[in-house]
Amino acid sequence: MSLRRSIFSIAAPAALLLVLSACATSFRANVSRFQQMPPPEGQTFVVQAADPRLQGGLEFQQYAHMVSDRLAALGYRPVEGPGATLVVTLDYGVDNGHEKVVTSPGAYGPGFGPGWGYGGFGRPYYGGRFAYGWADPFWYQGFGYPEVNSYTYYVSSLELKIRRTADGRAVFEGRARARSLDDSLPHLVPNLVEAMFAGFPGRSGEEIQITVPPPPKPGEAPKPITATPIPAH
Repeated sequence: MSLRRSIFSIAAPAALLLVLSACATSFRANVSRFQQMPPPEGQTFVVQAADPRLQGGLEFQQYAHMVSDRLAALGYRPVEGPGATLVVTLDYGVDNGHEKVVTSPGAYGPGFGPGWGYGGFGRPYYGGRFAYGWADPFWYQGFGYPEVNSYTYYVSSLELKIRRTADGRAVFEGRARARSLDDSLPHLVPNLVEAMFAGFPGRSGEEIQITVPPPPKPGEAPKPITATPIPAH
C-alpha cells in the first residue's frame, strides 16, 4: 500500500485550488448494499477482519469498534469470542493513486478568444498535449498558452459482510467507495463507516451517494448526512 501523499506536479492555479479545497469540506461516497437483515431481536454479533493478519492489530480494532458501536446503536448486541449469532466481516483499503491532468486555456485563450484570429492562420488544435489553443509553438510564447496542471487522487473502499453463524447464510453485503486527495486510512475509514451506516441497512440493490458533512465548528449545529440515489447505468 502506497503512503504517497497527494502532490501537484505543477503548481495549480488559484481557481483549481479553491475547487479542490471546497470538495474536501464534505466526504462523498458511493454506497451499494444488498440485505436481508433480521430486525434486532436479541441477536449478538462479533466483528472480524477479512484479512486474518489484521485481526489483532490496533488499527483494525479501532475501526471494528466504530462498526460495533453503530450496530449496537441499532439494537444488535456485541459479544466477545465464539457464540455470536452474526459474524461481521470488515475489509478496507486505499489504492496507490491516479494522476489527473487538467488543461485550461491561458489568460487570453486561443488567439484572444474563439472567432478572433488571422483568417484561419494556424488552425486550432484540440488533441494531444495542447487541449485548447494554437498548434504553432510561436503562439505559446506569452500569447495565452494553456496551463497544464496535475494532481493525484486516491480511491478508497470499505466492504462489510454479515452472515448468520447457524447456517452461514449472508444477510448483508455492502460496499462504500470514495475518491479523495488524501490516502490516510485513519481519515478515510471513519468517513466510509459513516457512509455505510447512513440509513442502514438500506434498500437492497440500491446504489446511493452519501455526503458526510465536516465536523461542525464550535457553536454550530451539526449538518445532517444526506443520501442521493444514483441512477442505474
